[in-house]
Amino acid sequence: MMENILSVRHLKKYFEAHKAVDDISFDISKGNIFGLLGPNGAGKTTLLRMITGIFYPDEGEIFLNGEPFVATKDISQIGYMPEERGLYKKMKIGEQILYLAQLRGMSYTEARRKALFWIKRFELTSWWDKKVGDLSKGMQQKVQFISTILHEPRLLILDEPFSGLDPINTNLIKEEIFELARKGTTIIFSTHRMEQVEEICRNIVLVNKGKKILDGPVDQIKQNFKKHEFSITLSGIPEEIPEQETTSFLIEKVQEQTLIIKLKEGSSNNEVLQYFMQKGYGINNFREILPGINEVFIEQVEKNLPEDERRPIQQAIA
Repeated sequence: MMENILSVRHLKKYFEAHKAVDDISFDISKGNIFGLLGPNGAGKTTLLRMITGIFYPDEGEIFLNGEPFVATKDISQIGYMPEERGLYKKMKIGEQILYLAQLRGMSYTEARRKALFWIKRFELTSWWDKKVGDLSKGMQQKVQFISTILHEPRLLILDEPFSGLDPINTNLIKEEIFELARKGTTIIFSTHRMEQVEEICRNIVLVNKGKKILDGPVDQIKQNFKKHEFSITLSGIPEEIPEQETTSFLIEKVQEQTLIIKLKEGSSNNEVLQYFMQKGYGINNFREILPGINEVFIEQVEKNLPEDERRPIQQAIA
């Protein structure tokens, strides 16, 4: 069994009558890239602020490496990059990075050595003596990323880390996230952009309106919510469309040579393949269609919503 670096148990945080976090529990194993997902206003940032000691929970417990989390003692093990940029715009980039590193307990010499390495890696060397306010949003995001990882935290929390980045710099940060994880850093990746999750995260927790909707490994969640749909591509364009419904499956969509079908309960893949081969069709491709995390999330959230609230949820996630 993999050891957990972080465990949260029944966390609650209320602001007057608003339940920002309402009884959330989950575990994160060491070296994992863990997705904390949900639409804007779901409670993600409040949850992260409790994990980093910025907020104290009204109820519940947080454990870091199996021990109760104590902010004054454990914060040096954590790197937190908030969605709102926390940089001093009038400070020079080099001064800012070194200042933040020393706040985390690094010596000036060590901080400067590591800062120069990362500045060069992110092609910011010529900007060392420039003020943060002179940078574009994307370049500020890179400076903030460097400041967050410089002290080599064991737990790295990234809240919307790709905000303001163009595709090239998004890939640059993404590659560094994978590399840090390979070296043993545990990463919490918080976002409302579901399309980024499946490539990056191994496990996820989905939250909405302060509550946990579901959690688990990404692959397992997709398996749990599959709808027994398959894509089958036939060789050549069929002279006639096969029967729309058979004893084994129903054809839901036809896209030139490709058919989208849904198996009937109790039917098997082999029955589908046998049907088309017996009809004389060549089969170029046959694959199962698994739902995306975005689809799973919308489905789960909407289960308990009145009709007039369903469209806003879809727009918040899109």
